[in-house]
Amino acid sequence: MTFKEITDLIKMVNKFNLSEFKVKEGDFEMTIRSEIYSKVKSGDMTGMQPVISVPSPVAPLPVESKVSETPLETPPSPDEKADTSYVEIKSPMVGTFYRSSAPDKPAYIKVGDTIAATDVVCIIEAMKLFNEIEAEISGKIVKILVDDASPVEYEQPLFLVDPNG
Repeated sequence: MTFKEITDLIKMVNKFNLSEFKVKEGDFEMTIRSEIYSKVKSGDMTGMQPVISVPSPVAPLPVESKVSETPLETPPSPDEKADTSYVEIKSPMVGTFYRSSAPDKPAYIKVGDTIAATDVVCIIEAMKLFNEIEAEISGKIVKILVDDASPVEYEQPLFLVDPNG
């Protein structure tokens, strides 16, 4: 390699913010490492720029795809039609969902139970605090959507209730 080619490589490494560049041509082998390389090796990632990947010299094969201009719609199942009349009891917080107050105690509610708005339906543990969750709606429990001792998110549906039941 000539001196000009080497300086051009160094300029390219700086221009693209590369941390390391290796080149081998016959018996000649050269490695260029920038300031970024030492930061990566030491674990100091502050002020780092995103990595720029260089595309492979092999071109991807063309892919033909035919997209329908009309979206495909599947008719709703009978369960989905019925679910529209149900009301969800949602989690008021992030935590762990429990159906009973203790492992040896019975579940607060089960499918088919009729509940009042003030009935406790489950417990959600958050930061070692056990919070009793009230139904806030009267009706019949149609479905329990979460497994016992599972993590839940804020506003995640926990139960489906038929308010007419």
